Amino acid sequence: MRAPLIQILLFSLLNSGSIMAGLVKSDTEDFIDWWPHTVFYQIYPRSFKDSNGDGIGDLKGITSKLRYLADTGITATWLSPIFQSPMIDFGYDISDYKAIQPEYGTMQDFEELIDTAFELGIKVVLNFVPNHSSDQHEWFKKSAAREPGYEDFYVWHDGIVQENGTRVPPNNWPSVFYGSAWEWHEGREQYYLHQFTKEQPDLNYRNPKVVQAMDDVLLFWLNKGVAGFRIDAVNHLFEDESLKDEPLSGKTTDSLSYDYTKHIYSRDLPEVLEMIHHWRQLLDDFSAKHPERPTRIMMTEAYAGLTQLADYYEDSNGVRGSHLPFNFHFITDVKGDSDARDYVYNVEKWLIYMPRGHAADWVMGNHDNPRVASRFGPASVDAMNMLLLTLPGVAVTYNGEELGMVDYRELSWEETVDPPARNVGEKLYQEVSRDPVRTPFQWNNETNAGFSTAAKTWLPVHPNYLELNLEAQKVANRSHYQVYKDLLELRKSAIMRVGRFNIEPLTRWVFAFKRSYPNFESIITVINVSDKEQLVDLSEFLSQPKKLVVEVSGVDSKYQPGQSLAASALLLAAREGLVCRLV
Repeated sequence: MRAPLIQILLFSLLNSGSIMAGLVKSDTEDFIDWWPHTVFYQIYPRSFKDSNGDGIGDLKGITSKLRYLADTGITATWLSPIFQSPMIDFGYDISDYKAIQPEYGTMQDFEELIDTAFELGIKVVLNFVPNHSSDQHEWFKKSAAREPGYEDFYVWHDGIVQENGTRVPPNNWPSVFYGSAWEWHEGREQYYLHQFTKEQPDLNYRNPKVVQAMDDVLLFWLNKGVAGFRIDAVNHLFEDESLKDEPLSGKTTDSLSYDYTKHIYSRDLPEVLEMIHHWRQLLDDFSAKHPERPTRIMMTEAYAGLTQLADYYEDSNGVRGSHLPFNFHFITDVKGDSDARDYVYNVEKWLIYMPRGHAADWVMGNHDNPRVASRFGPASVDAMNMLLLTLPGVAVTYNGEELGMVDYRELSWEETVDPPARNVGEKLYQEVSRDPVRTPFQWNNETNAGFSTAAKTWLPVHPNYLELNLEAQKVANRSHYQVYKDLLELRKSAIMRVGRFNIEPLTRWVFAFKRSYPNFESIITVINVSDKEQLVDLSEFLSQPKKLVVEVSGVDSKYQPGQSLAASALLLAAREGLVCRLV
């Protein structure tokens, strides 16, 4: 039998080497804190629920659907940006960090959302966007005018004057969203840095006044009752002070493409980690001052290297940073044609590099990437949710993935609003547009899928809503939603929180992992990632022949919950997953 690469106890008492056997009291009691085993449900507010018929989702709409989250078994949600914004990048260009976007509602609406969530046992995490503001923010206007105290709030440069007298940007850095990362400001007569759209100027975190201003923002929302923050694009916070040209990547000859350079001077600088430590300390201090409230947490978004992300958890000196550096490997490193070894490798490498005593996290989808059903195929929806929700640690679900919603790739150029898609033009927009992933939530088969009563919604609803919607899945004999809900119920069990974990590829196309704990029946998840039936023998993986009893099966599975199966000859349909008890 192959020795498992990892066999870990995910959670252990902080500063203690003892196993928590004495702490197992019930199937619903938390062992350490509210967050290390939570499912975070990402809501894209603009597309979730419209309460006033303007075609745009809003805070009252979210509040009206919090009962749905609670009934499903969700206990934490993070909201994509809700702050005041010109909406060039749909909330990621913020003009006032302490105000609510009027399209979404008022501060009173937000406070009612927090109160309702509290009553339902749901924690609310906000999406914090610190790398850049909107060019309509008062800070930027004051900085552009060189108002005292704001001169260096952003990254400014005179540029380079060539021999022919032409002024050009200071270096070759491209924007993430295509084009130069520098824009000339006529009023100030300097270039400013924008790593995203030109309407999103980068803040200067080498200026202590900027750090203090952002600390004030965090404290403002913490005092409103939020449970923490998901920090956007955190690895872009600092740039090399000398603003040197970056070496070419060799991937493209298009100097306006983000792939044109190796981003060694414009992201992932060491100072990023110092900033993460600073914000962790702020959150820890706030939690310590308010022990009657839940721990305030930080989740960080960075498409960065594995060792770097591991340092976000805790650096070599033991200084703690992000509670949950988002793990995007199921998005970036695993594809629809990946085999079992790829899945196992991507699970194990995260657990290997994650410092001991921290919580793993798994992100299967988000508002920036194709949906699970589109990336892996509709037949894989249940299996991918089984994978996500039975692994140890934290799971992150993007709204609609519990239903198996799919991308609406047929959106026309005229209907397209996503900045990077508009930037590359009509010929290429479908290759990069994020709009297909952001279409309105499909509540029922009524007008606009029950999302809105408007004549026109901000993005069109996917036409498949007549068949694929929550209401239909609630009453169906079997549905993706019911599978998802059953998995959340299973997560409440003690073994799913503290069980030891090991994972192996059984064949090229089938892998299995086990959660085990003394005096508990083990839980086995087995997944076929191929397009063909696969017959597997789990006897060696289980050490001795045992019987499996189905806990959760997929929509199209021939197996039913409670059915006994032989571990020595398990036949899995194409793209099928099963979650079983070992008895």
